[in-house]
Amino acid sequence: MKKQLGIAGIAALVVAGTVTVVPAQAVTYGTPTISLSASYLSGAVGASGDPVVDVTVGQSGADASALTVSASASSKASVAGTGDVTVTGTGAVRRLAVAARGRGYTDLTVKVTGLGGKSATKTLSYAASAAVQNPADARYFTGASDSSAAVDVGGGYTVVADDESNVLRLYDRSRSAAPVRTWDFSSQLGVTKEVDIEGATLIGNTIYWTGSLGNNKDGEYKAPRNTVFTTTVSGSGPATQLAYGRSYKKLRDDLVAWDKANGNRYGFAAGTAAGEVPKQIDGFNVEGLEFAPGSTTTAYLGFRAPLAPAVPGGKALVVPVTNFDQVLSSGAKATFGAGIELDLGGLAIRDIRKNAANQYLILAGSWAADDNSDPYALYQWDGVAGHAPVKRADLPTTDPGGWEAIVDVPDLSVPGARVQLITDSGSADLYGDGTEAKDLTHAEWKKSRAAWFTLN
Repeated sequence: MKKQLGIAGIAALVVAGTVTVVPAQAVTYGTPTISLSASYLSGAVGASGDPVVDVTVGQSGADASALTVSASASSKASVAGTGDVTVTGTGAVRRLAVAARGRGYTDLTVKVTGLGGKSATKTLSYAASAAVQNPADARYFTGASDSSAAVDVGGGYTVVADDESNVLRLYDRSRSAAPVRTWDFSSQLGVTKEVDIEGATLIGNTIYWTGSLGNNKDGEYKAPRNTVFTTTVSGSGPATQLAYGRSYKKLRDDLVAWDKANGNRYGFAAGTAAGEVPKQIDGFNVEGLEFAPGSTTTAYLGFRAPLAPAVPGGKALVVPVTNFDQVLSSGAKATFGAGIELDLGGLAIRDIRKNAANQYLILAGSWAADDNSDPYALYQWDGVAGHAPVKRADLPTTDPGGWEAIVDVPDLSVPGARVQLITDSGSADLYGDGTEAKDLTHAEWKKSRAAWFTLN
């Protein structure tokens, strides 16, 4: 009688009462494989919930759960060392997070160790920005650094514009991460250069976007900047989709003609002249867009420049476009109401947003081009000409970046209401090497900061 038994890798052959032991066939394991969801990662010192990287591993002949993933510092441990890297998960996909130790750059070696003593590595290039005030309230939207306008689209998500491109990006408001979706409408707009998007607002399922309408930083007229356009929203949350609507490219011309007809009170013709830079007290630069109280036809344009009148300590300017819906839907020439002049303590409008109850928040900041050290504040307003806005909060001077966008407006009658703001960090030196964020080579290292503030 013959009987074969498998016991701990050993085959036993029993013949006529005699046991003969023979070795089992050896298992051959392949070289492990490893891939990273991104080769570049950005964090911040003291941050809460920094972006992470997924590590996918495998090995022929082995279950992925038997593989070990580790990471070690391979260059500058003062930025992030071996003990600052955490790898979680047990299957084929692990999640790697880094807790920044200091500002700067470092390379991390990510290693998978498989069965049979075989291993493989990948390099993760990591960059950490400096600590900020109230890090628990800060989130970082990566992929771009020049955030300039934002619209809440529901489900905890926001669409964010960047003034250095025509790409719109969808972000989870609660997370530091790359965009969930992106849309580039350059071809539909018929432009190859940036529109310099600076303001946006949502009415129904239509988002209205406006360029700055001003000259570029060198005082040159660039036609794409004289653009307003619409997108249509469908879905919500991470399933949000945008479709291009219509555009209008003569709003700046209409504004200049209107101001001339009214005695050049605001100096629009002079502010748009060749050689005039937009970010000066008597320049021309639109940064806010919102509709008038209870209206779906009259829109408010909020100006970063000029102040009105254009002298230090002047008032911020809002110009009503009384047929804004028709401007976009049919290309009608814009018509205007009387300018509204608001006392914001010598500051200009960087964004303006209202809620369903017609409670407005104005994000106020300097008209200057390099204003990271200047004050910022939030003002509440009821949207009525002649009614004074009331300061609700002084904002910390930001490093990196300047406060640029209001995501949405909470119920301002509720004590302790909180609002989320986003920075334009394009001119900031995020990582301490003198490189402006907009000039960074890797998109994963570009980022804007979103932060929550409690209103007084």
